[in-house]
Amino acid sequence: MDHPSETLRHKCAACFRQFNKIEHLVEHMRLSFHSLHEPTCSLCHKHCRSFESLREHLIGPLPKQECNNIFGTRGCKICLAIFESPHTLRLHQERCQLRSPNFSQIMARFRNMGICDKLTSDNGRMRRHEAVALACRMVGGGSDGSLDICARVCLIDEKETIIFSTYVNPTLPITNYRLESTGVGPEYLRDHAMPLKQVQKKIQDILCNGEPMWKIRPGVGGKARILVGHGLGDHLKTLQIEYPPFMIRDTANYPPLMKTSKLTNSLHYLTQAYLGYDIQNGNKDPYEDCVATMRLYMRMRAQVHKIEEYPLASDPQNKNNFAIWKQFELERMSPEQMLEISRSDYYCWCLDSKLN
Repeated sequence: MDHPSETLRHKCAACFRQFNKIEHLVEHMRLSFHSLHEPTCSLCHKHCRSFESLREHLIGPLPKQECNNIFGTRGCKICLAIFESPHTLRLHQERCQLRSPNFSQIMARFRNMGICDKLTSDNGRMRRHEAVALACRMVGGGSDGSLDICARVCLIDEKETIIFSTYVNPTLPITNYRLESTGVGPEYLRDHAMPLKQVQKKIQDILCNGEPMWKIRPGVGGKARILVGHGLGDHLKTLQIEYPPFMIRDTANYPPLMKTSKLTNSLHYLTQAYLGYDIQNGNKDPYEDCVATMRLYMRMRAQVHKIEEYPLASDPQNKNNFAIWKQFELERMSPEQMLEISRSDYYCWCLDSKLN
């Protein structure tokens, strides 16, 4: 039977779970993939799997009371950071809580526009791996209107400038325009729509940026652009476009922004919780979704984490960090030493800031 002081040694240095035996702690570290990229409480330094877990740790419904007391006076409920004084917090909140774009002014310029090519008008000068955000509006096809058909698409750059915006000619008969959620009526598709093949080529040209699809590789040196969005799998499917998964940043399945490893948050909730304003309240233009996903991406990308040469558990250099044959060596390590060699099982978007 372990002595109480020995049990304390078996406390995970990341999530603070305690284990009766050292071998149980080793197995926990082998499966948990704790890393410096996890959302972490800046007071007690507890690692959380997602920002939702960190939010619960700080503000309830059953928070850690010591952290909750301090967070109540010096914590930002949007980014969950904690500051030195209430005054510093107020200054921060003016920048942290973003405002919804003025859609009436923006869309007055682009209401009937097929293409706005900022990349061309700017002589094609965008940084390598600069991100673009994409969003669509879907109408319904099929006998019951449940088949998704892309009727409108929008792409923006990192400065929230529209690169491409158009209505899309349906490839199948439309049986439900879903007017309340899409704002798309038959007159728009009749007068302003572009054939799907032209839309596909335009989007692919923007994303690939002159680089053949088969040559796109992760890491530094490529020309292709990072694609940002929410639920991009569905959008790309309706557009009938394929794009390498390692170039996609989807706010719907990014672990730090998810409820759990299996449940996703809506874009409406993410925008409200992590940007500080509401979306999808009457406006039906996909530009609004593009702006929200781009802002979420930029906020996640801007996180400052310690630089690691090989940050992923899947990197070959890390494959034996917690190998079974190293069990005896691992059991002799302290919890802090095990945390030091543990790596993330997801790609943190902060790594994108090092691509340019």
